[in-house]
Amino acid sequence: MPLSPPEPRQHIHTRRIDCQGYRREDGLWDIEARIVDTKTYTFANHDRGRIAAGEPLHDMALRVTVDDDLVIRAVEAVTDASPFGICGRVTPNFQRLVGLTIGAGFSGKVKQALGRAEGCTHLVDLLKPLAATAYQTLHARREEKRKAGNTGERPRILDTCYALRSDGPVVAREWPEFYTGPALPVAAPSAGSEG
Repeated sequence: MPLSPPEPRQHIHTRRIDCQGYRREDGLWDIEARIVDTKTYTFANHDRGRIAAGEPLHDMALRVTVDDDLVIRAVEAVTDASPFGICGRVTPNFQRLVGLTIGAGFSGKVKQALGRAEGCTHLVDLLKPLAATAYQTLHARREEKRKAGNTGERPRILDTCYALRSDGPVVAREWPEFYTGPALPVAAPSAGSEG
């Protein structure tokens, strides 16, 4: 269902965030995120002279390489367009992410490493959708490893949203061993089945 029809309005700003995940031939994973901000009007800019309508105000990207455990093995950050000429000088600081694990506590560790004047607001903001893309990219691989290991480890994805709550129908169906809701009725055998 789409959003309801809007009131009359004028388009001013567009922010596009694009994230993609890749399996590498060496067994690692590349997760890439790019942010592009544009305006619908031309405006003066001290460092660039002017920024034309549709020309990127911000055009920045990250590539984070992770292993199967979501440990960051390499980072590349670039700033191709920014409102200030010095913005790109901060990209080397993103090497501080190497060794961190995307998972519980990741946002706090990013804030410690790249908070305030140590980072770039836009590149740091990209890390949240990048992390979500990493989870989505590696989900099948991590679930395969969990099942193959038969460790009985509870999937980390449980209780992270309404649909994946441990007492809900999706968990009852997909991970019955971790279901915590009321007892489910046992399905009757279908006609013609042998018992």
